Amino acid sequence: MDDQLRRAYLDAMGITQWVVRQPVLPEIEVTPAVAASAAQPVKPVPIVVKSDAPPQPTSEPQQRVESATHEEAPPSWLTEAPLPDEEWYSSEASHDDEEQYTPRSMVADLGWDALQQHIANCKACELYRTRTQTVFGVGNRQADLLIIGEAPGVDEDRQGEPFVGKAGKLLNAMLKAIGFERDQVYIANILKCRPPGNRDPHVEEAAHCEPFLMRQIELIAPKAILAVGRVSAQNLLKSADAVGRLRGRVHRFGTGNIPLVVTYHPAYLLRSPEQKAKSWQDLQQALSLLQK
Repeated sequence: MDDQLRRAYLDAMGITQWVVRQPVLPEIEVTPAVAASAAQPVKPVPIVVKSDAPPQPTSEPQQRVESATHEEAPPSWLTEAPLPDEEWYSSEASHDDEEQYTPRSMVADLGWDALQQHIANCKACELYRTRTQTVFGVGNRQADLLIIGEAPGVDEDRQGEPFVGKAGKLLNAMLKAIGFERDQVYIANILKCRPPGNRDPHVEEAAHCEPFLMRQIELIAPKAILAVGRVSAQNLLKSADAVGRLRGRVHRFGTGNIPLVVTYHPAYLLRSPEQKAKSWQDLQQALSLLQK
């Protein structure tokens, strides 16, 4: 078709600008009324409707659309476990703000009994309103291996002991596989009170409990720490990374540079038994640290 005739059809359809692209877009049928006004039959014209902006080279708009719509797939490790809300990792949240959070100096000199009583009476955050009792910790207070979970669940809240129920039974079996009975290690949590509905701890809740856990670690002086689950690992290491990225290597915790190994939470392993082989590797890594 010659250019003059093409212009006539486009003008009749109210199109003031057109650009031919590759690959060719689906053809648009010309209406019978427009075709009748032409001097000869017309084949459908491939068109692209443009805005009133000045015309650009044909390759540039295509590149611009591609760059605006293309999204890279997230790294595979991000899909291993859901991340909590962004406030959980806010760099602006200070755990040392003594006006807002429990000051470490308040418990710095407390022994085991005084510390346990202080925690039992704690009302620093709203969790005291919904708890049955606080969950202090259990086990050998001179243990070489310290296991830290995330927070009490409904069974723990009822019994006042961490890691009971199905997850606790699996943890006991995991410990036994590397030669430990439950009473030979010490088991504690990031939080001392159960969050309602077993939700993830809020940043301020973990901040209030942090001095209690730090004092327990000082009193125990373990040779190694096993961080069990995402919440535990992320709090202890101040990291937003998922367990899949944190496990498999030895971290160092605190001023004492205590070796710390990350593994999956037993509750997660109950839902994803295919990950048990990785947890077995983590347990062996922790054991090798204790044997040095």
